[in-house]
Amino acid sequence: MSSPTLLTPTSKPASLLAVKTKIVTAAVAAAEPPPQKQTLLRRQFLTLSAATTLGAPLIVSTPAAFASSDEEYVKDTEDVINKVRTTITMDKENPNVATAVAELRDVSNTWVAKYRREKALLGRASFRDIYSALNAVSGHYISFGPTAPIPAKRKARILEEMDSAEKALSRGR
Repeated sequence: MSSPTLLTPTSKPASLLAVKTKIVTAAVAAAEPPPQKQTLLRRQFLTLSAATTLGAPLIVSTPAAFASSDEEYVKDTEDVINKVRTTITMDKENPNVATAVAELRDVSNTWVAKYRREKALLGRASFRDIYSALNAVSGHYISFGPTAPIPAKRKARILEEMDSAEKALSRGR
């Protein structure tokens, strides 16, 4: 039942041929470095080429990304602030509340997914306040449904966080 392709304990493994790479040129055959030196040179070359290939595009594109992301962050955050304010101040009898809450959920999920990973923004006061307010709003609507009104105390805290985030944005924080 054994297959002829499987190795069995009684079979002798065939020796593999050692393949060594040598750099041979007609003009400089005598100046070839020893094998250890050749391996070091190859490793250094590969390390250097990998670093320049992988690192150069990141270094070149990083300043442009940060410059545009700051302006983009301010614009997106202002849009989120306005959306939160309009949504939580809607009357509970308004027929568009459920739609506005669904739109707010999409906007807030997009904002959080986009800016949560950026370490430069994590220390900002505006980011902290908006993140906290979005957490409170989405937690309320997830727990009580999109048509449930936000309690007055929670609404006041969320609006206060929106005000402080807006002030921090205007100050560049």
